[in-house]
Amino acid sequence: MEQEEKQEKWQEKLLKTRSIIIADEITQAVAEKVTAQLLILQEMSDEPIKLFINSQGGHVEAGDTIHDMIRFVTPRVIVIGTGWVASAGITIYLAAAKEDRYSLPNTRYMIHQPLGGVRGQATDIKIEADEIIKMRRRINRLISEGTGQPLAKVEQDTQRNYWLDAAEAKAYGIVSRIIAEYKEIE
Repeated sequence: MEQEEKQEKWQEKLLKTRSIIIADEITQAVAEKVTAQLLILQEMSDEPIKLFINSQGGHVEAGDTIHDMIRFVTPRVIVIGTGWVASAGITIYLAAAKEDRYSLPNTRYMIHQPLGGVRGQATDIKIEADEIIKMRRRINRLISEGTGQPLAKVEQDTQRNYWLDAAEAKAYGIVSRIIAEYKEIE
């Protein structure tokens, strides 16, 4: 109980600074929490919101939820990548306007095709495989549009895990600016 109270207190302090932290696997619970925080901050003012992300990825649809909410809310959302931003984390990261995508120097980025596992009858497996292919096409388009990379290059790069350091992610078009200090956020 005491741990929950401490967590609520620091989350309250973060909201006062208009900051959100994603430092976990992207799940429906994380999407629900971030959605609520974005909506609360939108109601408080139109001042920019800072979203710090350090995630290995997770559930595609949960990432889509956060991506869409970042674009849905009125305030500008500035994302700051730290640690690693991978898989569904990239989807979230690319929701911010290109000029609002910052990275700390040692952050690593990873894009790849969606993963899935299914069991059952052959027909059910085919249905799920078709859905994963549609999802892969959609995510590749999102990455292409968000980075300016040709779709064919993104399709090739996402065939396997494609890792980039902060400088490589900037050259690729994922990151707009690498910063070392908080005061560098504009």
